[in-house]
Amino acid sequence: MSKNDNITIEEVRHLALLTRINMSEEEIEQMRDQMSDILSSIEILSEVETDGVEPTGHSVDVHSVMREDISSDSIKLDEALANAPRQENSFIRVRAVLEE
Repeated sequence: MSKNDNITIEEVRHLALLTRINMSEEEIEQMRDQMSDILSSIEILSEVETDGVEPTGHSVDVHSVMREDISSDSIKLDEALANAPRQENSFIRVRAVLEE
């Protein structure tokens, strides 16, 4: 199968129109070649025998480096407000950041 048998210039023009991408004739030709190469690669992959092969997300075992989420008591309100520069009732008071 030759490189340009997979996709036509008209198909590339149609895709460019659908995606609203302005392409020169040189770019259309280059895109046709690149898309044909991609389709050829996919065709080669489709010939690989995969019967009996379990699907995987990774080719090697992957272990999470994140720690387990452990439930614990929250800090007390006094401790949470201890370093707040301004307080109002039981809240940290901040300056307004949005203008009306």
